[in-house]
Amino acid sequence: MSSPGPLAAVVFDVDGTLADTERDGHRVAFNDAFAAHGVDLHWDVERYGELLEITGGRPRIEADLRAHGLDDPAALAAAVHRTKTELFADVARRGAIAPRPGVRELVEDLRTHGVRIAVATTGQRAWVEPLIAHLLGAGTAEVVVCGDDVAELKPDPEAYLLALDRLCLEAGEVVAVEDSGPGLRAACAAGLATVVVTNGYTAGHDLSGAALVRDAFDEPDQLTAAGLAVMAL
Repeated sequence: MSSPGPLAAVVFDVDGTLADTERDGHRVAFNDAFAAHGVDLHWDVERYGELLEITGGRPRIEADLRAHGLDDPAALAAAVHRTKTELFADVARRGAIAPRPGVRELVEDLRTHGVRIAVATTGQRAWVEPLIAHLLGAGTAEVVVCGDDVAELKPDPEAYLLALDRLCLEAGEVVAVEDSGPGLRAACAAGLATVVVTNGYTAGHDLSGAALVRDAFDEPDQLTAAGLAVMAL
């Protein structure tokens, strides 16, 4: 079946978008990594939500170490982040994280209509690839841009621009699906119409410029290929 209207591809963010990974996934792995390195930090749900304003795990660790009085936290932050990445990659490989309700239904509808699937995240490939294979099925995303591939993190548009380049498509043929203000700004800066599906951490973000804002993929109705196609130019 052909793509509905001008929509050729959808580029998904991962964290908080395809799965609600932050609170009970990444946050727990960060805390386990702090303990493994003897670092006297523990991020509760509220504090982690505050730190999500900082894009990227290592910068997040650095910022909090600096806030706790460590003048030069770069080396320690890098070591803790490597451990955290290993811990979360193990969680991803075990298939312990479920997709958000309605995600698999949307992806299947997109594939039925011949819409290509891509991912643009600034997470590390070590955990991104096993996670999306579990969430969407191996090979479903034909383009996967990770933090390993870019010099700048969101809200910089580099990840989305690289995804467009690898898809060999123009921005007007593609819709982005995000969950947060920084992600929205990255996608919009790349020229993409963007649907934002918020979660508990991002519902209060400034989402000005989004083509559509929803609380869920499956409520009040299922988001579909046709629904995304109307966002494309």
